[in-house]
Amino acid sequence: MNESDFVAALQALAKDPAARGLEDDAAVLALGHDTLVITHDTLVQGVHVREDEDPADIAWKLIAVNLSDLAAKGAAPVGVLVSHMLGEADDRFLGGLRTVIEAFGVPLLGGDTVRAEGRRVWGCTAIGRATHTPVPDRRGARAGDAIYVTGTLGRAMLGLHDRGSGNADDLAYRRPRPLLAEGRALAPLVTAMMDVSDGLLLDASRMAKASSTRFEIDSARVPVADRGRADECMRWGDDYQLLFTVPGEVKIPIEAARIGTVCEGPAGVWLDGRPPAEDEVLGYRH
Repeated sequence: MNESDFVAALQALAKDPAARGLEDDAAVLALGHDTLVITHDTLVQGVHVREDEDPADIAWKLIAVNLSDLAAKGAAPVGVLVSHMLGEADDRFLGGLRTVIEAFGVPLLGGDTVRAEGRRVWGCTAIGRATHTPVPDRRGARAGDAIYVTGTLGRAMLGLHDRGSGNADDLAYRRPRPLLAEGRALAPLVTAMMDVSDGLLLDASRMAKASSTRFEIDSARVPVADRGRADECMRWGDDYQLLFTVPGEVKIPIEAARIGTVCEGPAGVWLDGRPPAEDEVLGYRH
């Protein structure tokens, strides 16, 4: 089974409303007067990080990508649980973990350790508290909304081969920064929001389908790190920027680029006035 088929099968099992039909970045669970936002992500050596990645950078990225999912829900981090596969340079992983949890003020609450053969695997569950209800969803975009994205797409793609320079591209790949403050500022205003992890076009397609709308995107308005490779920048992923929709008249409180408009019609993403070909690769899939 490919990733989409497997998730579709899981959706038949995830009946609790907190799961949001497995169509969102996180589960949203109301508990008394609070609403918890819970997410989990996994990194695999040679797939999500380079085979010879510094474990300190792996620890940073593991926490950051989970906090990015909380940011997309406007949530404030409560804590993280970490699963670590023991191996070489565990002390480097511990150092990176200490750095990232201190940088974002998120407590380590627990987790698990294992040892096994083969590629190493790391997991993280992040728990957040909603700062606004209803919690932003992928499913709320409406025709007439404006589509925005933060930051510059494609920096991580360029940073993959710009190893250790410390410039913006290198850091975008090794040490992405979750946009927690921006997510909280946007939460009361957006109709839909998610983070861009698998490529702008694929993630926009997911949000459009969840909302039963068509996202029309103008490639010339998409902020990319290399205009000559704009198409790749929109499909490569690993950006961890925020993609969101708001009613057209709403003034947003953060810096972001308006890249298109939500329209009625067959659900999905259109780029520069055309739908993708049936076999077109929009972004990263397992």
